[in-house]
Amino acid sequence: MSYIQLGYNDLILPALLVVMNGALSLALHLKLERQLALASVRMVVQLVLVGYVLTFLFAAVSPFWTALAAFIMVLFASREIVVRQKRRLLGLWTYGLGAGCTLLSAGTVTMFSLLTQLRPEPWYHPRYALPLLGMILGNTMTGVSLGLDVLVNGVMRERAAVESCLALGGTRYQALLPVIRDALRSGFMPTINGMAAIGLVSLPGMMTGQILAGVEPVDAVKYQLLIMFLIAGGTGLGTLAAVLGGGRLLTDHRHRLRLDRIASEKLP
Repeated sequence: MSYIQLGYNDLILPALLVVMNGALSLALHLKLERQLALASVRMVVQLVLVGYVLTFLFAAVSPFWTALAAFIMVLFASREIVVRQKRRLLGLWTYGLGAGCTLLSAGTVTMFSLLTQLRPEPWYHPRYALPLLGMILGNTMTGVSLGLDVLVNGVMRERAAVESCLALGGTRYQALLPVIRDALRSGFMPTINGMAAIGLVSLPGMMTGQILAGVEPVDAVKYQLLIMFLIAGGTGLGTLAAVLGGGRLLTDHRHRLRLDRIASEKLP
């Protein structure tokens, strides 16, 4: 297998395309040039740093360093979940629910793929474990954040209907069921849309990267199918756990709505 190796100088011309977008923003008064510049710088710094970190991890092949890197990835994912919420849960669950659900789902699905399909030697080899976890974690994070956001805002919006159902003797599950369904649909939708469009509308980054690296297209497709199945499983499991867990936190064992567990202030 051979691939065309790139130097940093080879990235200068493609980077000018981003500069062109900034110039268009200035010319059209879109006021996006600052955000574009910050996002570009952040992307470059993050990816270069991660390249050096992965080089160290691949050389070390240590279960401790692999587990530490995975733990840090989950922490950042839980922070992103909280940041994306218009209204956040109070207390320990502000970060705990998102972190717990992403760790449970992405960790379980990654372990499943390592132990049953890929079977690298050793099984915790960071070259396989961390990229897999990263792809599953990123998509699970999106599903969990969307599901929780729709759940909390739906409960606030449908407060009267929920409380009416509870007052008439309904259980908290019966009262929240319409909101929970909407939240689950929102959490699943990005993955479903991605699966429906893949191959016809878009070629995913991992598959494109493998083909550019010299892998046969059919083999790249097999890997991409494996990844998509893992992503769908991880996102579904994580979103379901987060939405059902959020529903329980927004009610109590006496079947009362607990809006006092939602922060009133909006995130910046």
